[in-house]
Order: sequence, then structure tokens, then C-alpha cells
Amino acid sequence: MDFSLSSKTQDYLTRLKAFMAEHVYPVEQQIYAETHALNPTGDWTQWQVHPAIEPLKQKAREAGLWNLFLPDADKGQGLSCQDYAPLAEEMGRVLFASEIFNCSAPDTGNMEVLYHFGNQAQQDQWLTPLLNGEIRSVFGMTEPDVASSDATNMAATIDVDGDQLVLNGKKWWSTGLGHPNAKVVIFMGLSNPENDKHNQHSMVIVPLDTPGISIKRMLTAYGDYDAWSGHGEMHFDNVRVPKDNLIMGLGKGFAIAQGRLGPGRIHHCMRAIGMAEKALELAMQRSLSRVAFGKPLLKLGGNGERIAQARMAIDQARLMTLHAAWKIDTVGVKQAMTEISAIKVVVPNMLESVVDMAVQIHGGAGMCGDFPLARMAAGARALRLADGPDEVHMGMVTRLELKKYQDKL
Repeated sequence: MDFSLSSKTQDYLTRLKAFMAEHVYPVEQQIYAETHALNPTGDWTQWQVHPAIEPLKQKAREAGLWNLFLPDADKGQGLSCQDYAPLAEEMGRVLFASEIFNCSAPDTGNMEVLYHFGNQAQQDQWLTPLLNGEIRSVFGMTEPDVASSDATNMAATIDVDGDQLVLNGKKWWSTGLGHPNAKVVIFMGLSNPENDKHNQHSMVIVPLDTPGISIKRMLTAYGDYDAWSGHGEMHFDNVRVPKDNLIMGLGKGFAIAQGRLGPGRIHHCMRAIGMAEKALELAMQRSLSRVAFGKPLLKLGGNGERIAQARMAIDQARLMTLHAAWKIDTVGVKQAMTEISAIKVVVPNMLESVVDMAVQIHGGAGMCGDFPLARMAAGARALRLADGPDEVHMGMVTRLELKKYQDKL
């Protein structure tokens, strides 16, 4: 294993860092502050994307820093999972940066689904405008009325009626549902209850303006609506779409999800590592510039040791994530399940710890909007639940580890 950057990755990273330094960091705090003023309530119908974002997206596209996640030289930049990892880390330092480069969730995962599993007509209608950044998308999986930590519990249904599919059920924590440009959702539901549990569900492309879809609300995370994208609850009441909107086939939902979530977890984890680096940087600046009881904060209360622990934890998490990315690239997602599940536990917990340390060093300032730390803290805690809670991933690691020994008996 060699985790040194390829010349291609180094070139992209150098250009990405320069772009961030010139165009993003100077307006970061302004965008945070003005976004709250633009979108002060939970009325997502009035939410606005900050006016600086679209010009930044155009600049990024012109700079060739667009669709960096997709390993296709024609539709993306032809970067492998390992190549993309350090770029995701750099983008993760600013909470809204991924959207500027058309690399934000859930669009990246949805684009990968359409790229790998969609037919030509589905790609022409939905993948192309997503790749162009003309629209945003939503992924409908988690449900409010069942324990969604076990994805086989999904109760929303997909029924075949002639040449149509009929969808019923509830979805929530659907990321991006409040975005003004959200136009389509990939809906996952129960279609074949007679099959074994991992072949019962399907994925369907559903335009958000289809009759029968009602957006009930946006959900707060620690009191914040996360505008302008948001996480929402939507209900499907006899929603009808053409059978042609089915992705790959009936009962193929979990097979698609496995392919979608492997690279997606690398993206999440590397963005989280970038966030942790930013939090550590802020903690260092604060601890060196503030004096209490006659000493810099760094010299008080064990803060120096906490800085050291944060550095070690971040570097360990990065190596684990790069190893998982390398394994996905070399042997595929199915052979990297231990590593993928492991980073999904390790990285968000590391981020939560590092951000909490940075908040403590900042005191009251760490909890308000003057710094991005409060937003980071909410994001870190949410990431321990998103794409499967810690316990599910630890259960996966346990099962795979036991299998190694059981096979030898």
C-alpha cells in the first residue's frame, strides 16, 4: 500500500487549495452569517441559496474543479476513490464547499447510482443535469415509523400496476429536500416481500413535483434547520411514476445501495477529517492567542495534551480511511466491508471529540455563530447516525471478524 499522492492528485489538490484560499475562505464567515439571515425559519418554500454560491460554482467549473468524485474522465475527472480522498478532505474544511465543486451529498451518491446502474434514458434525463449542477437531488431511505438502523425494516411500498409503479409511505432525514433546486428523489421501498430480506426492496426515480408527494417539514438538528439544503420529512400517497423509472430491476435495491454507500462513506469520512483539521486549527489559534491566569490557554488545564491527542487521532483516522479507499479501488466494495464499516465508526467519533475540544477552548464563542464549531458539532453527532449508526457498523465488523475464525474451524 502506498498512500503518497499521485502526480495527478497532487495537481488537483494544489489547484483546489489555491481556489479555496482565493475564493472560499475569504467569504466563509460572511456566507454563514448571511445564510441565517436569508433563511431564518423552517419555511423551506422561502429558502434561498446564498447568492455567492452560483458564481463560485461557475468559477470552479471553469477551473476544472468539477465532479471530482466520479471516476470517469468524460463525465468527471477520472479520479479513483483514493485519488479523490484528499480532495474531499480539503472541501470538508468548509461546510458548504462541496456544493461549489458539485461534490456534495446526496448528489454524489445519487449520481453514482445513475452512472453505475441507470439506463441510458435515466442518465439522459437525470444524470446529465445533476452533473451539470443544474438541479439537486434527494435520497429517500430512512423512515420515521420503523427502526431504520435495520434497513430491511423499510415499510414504504412499491407496487406494480401495469406500466406504472405506485409508491406509498413516509421518509425522513432526507438530505437536501429543502434545497430550492431539489427536483428528484431516489426512493427505496419494499417491492418484493416474498423474496429473502436483501432482495425485497427496489429503487425508483421520482420527480419531486409528482402528485401525491407532500413535504411535511424540515427537521432541526440541535435547533438548526441547516438551510439552505435541509433534512426533511416527506410522505408518498399513491404516487404514480412510469415503470421505466425503476433502477436496474425489482428487488435490486440493496445491491445498488451496497455499491452506492461504499465510496459515499469514504467521501463522508474524508470531509469529516477536513472538518477535524479545521477545528484543530481553530483550537490552536485560540489557545495561543488567548491568555488566562497569566498563561496562554495552551499551557492551562491539559490543553497541550488534548492538542496532541487530536493530532494523533486525526492522523490515525486518515490512514484508516485511505486504506479503505485503497481497498475499494483494488478489490472492490464487497471485499472492503470491514474497512468501510470501521471508518464509519472511527471517523465521526474522532471528529466529535476534536470539535468538542475546540469548543471547550473557545469557551462561549465556540457555541455561537462567530465560529463554525457549533455547526461542526451538530454535523459530527449527526454523522454517527447517518448511513447507519455506530452499533450497526460495529456489528458488521464483529460478524466479519468472527467469520475469519469460524471458517477455520
